Amino acid sequence: MSARFPLATSSWDQAEQDALQRVIASDRFTMGAEVAEFERRFAAHFGTNHAIMVNSGSSANLLMVAALTYTSNPDLKLSPGDEVIVPAVSWSTTYNPLHQYGLKLKFVDVDLETLNYDLDALAGAVTDRTRAMMVVNLLGNPNDFDRIADITKGRNITMIEDNCESMGATLGGKKCGTFGVMGSFSTFFSHHISTMEGGVVVTDDEELYHVMLALRAHGWTRNLPKENHVTGTKSDDPFEESFRFVLPGYNLRPLEMSGALGIAQLAKLDGLIAGRRRNAALFVDAMQDHPKFTIQREIGQSSWFGFSLMLRPELADSRADVVRGLDALGFECRPIVAGNFARKEIVKHFNYEVHGDLTNADYLDKRGLFVGNHHYPVDEAVAELARF
Repeated sequence: MSARFPLATSSWDQAEQDALQRVIASDRFTMGAEVAEFERRFAAHFGTNHAIMVNSGSSANLLMVAALTYTSNPDLKLSPGDEVIVPAVSWSTTYNPLHQYGLKLKFVDVDLETLNYDLDALAGAVTDRTRAMMVVNLLGNPNDFDRIADITKGRNITMIEDNCESMGATLGGKKCGTFGVMGSFSTFFSHHISTMEGGVVVTDDEELYHVMLALRAHGWTRNLPKENHVTGTKSDDPFEESFRFVLPGYNLRPLEMSGALGIAQLAKLDGLIAGRRRNAALFVDAMQDHPKFTIQREIGQSSWFGFSLMLRPELADSRADVVRGLDALGFECRPIVAGNFARKEIVKHFNYEVHGDLTNADYLDKRGLFVGNHHYPVDEAVAELARF
């Protein structure tokens, strides 16, 4: 039976149906002109020089980390054993690529109000060994990038941004996903725009862009421009260049249908975000002094992926009790992303350390959950939460 208040719903209409039919009529289903046009429009929308579409947000994170491994820029290049700071709360594929490339993860606590980095803990975690920082904008909420810039000032720390949950969020008028040297986005069904499966990396760095073009498709030179930062000048022999392998790449290519869907969805993005923000204003007003829950404090302009609910310390009910109650009202609930990832069994495979105590992440792991937000009005859901 469908939930009365689901976590995710479709924003497709005839525009997406027409996009799919356009691809079917073309008889071109592998990555082609539709993907290229979506990339062009995505970069223009977010004000970046380059956008590269892949088959998922998880692949977007993998591509960013791989690019930093194979860049020729010594100021950006990462090598096995280098220390990368990560927040203790995010999704598995925020962390896995870092492990897969032999990097050392340093987990830092989160703030119980913003759900992003605890900035004081972050300041204490940065040392001369820190080579990179993964900044995750959780549930649509921007990090305080001004404070992060102060923390990293004068240090050679490469910042990459996992913005998979926060497409459309801004801080000081600047779009999240564009603060780091690269930023990742997800276009999975449950996210702000949907291309079925899909992801995007944006960057202003041309060399990183060229490296990612090769890594995305087998590590070959086929998709590189004639003059490029990976091989220099390509030959004019398509027979040779189409099967010339220069980097240890993957097959992360999106489908042509995903590109066509992205074009249709991107045209709606501002309206979709406006609808989510309208709902959020109602949610914040109704829930500000709720006797059972605290809610996420917005930094900048969140794109409000979902509505977090943190059980107050004095509440005797367990999270399981609360979930059962919300489920009875028709709410589909889930943990806040993956909870405290430093406590998951998987980290036994990682090279990692924990900076200080993860008190807030531990609390969130046991006492936090979130429910869905959408592009259409959710007044009834907010009213039910306010009465709960």
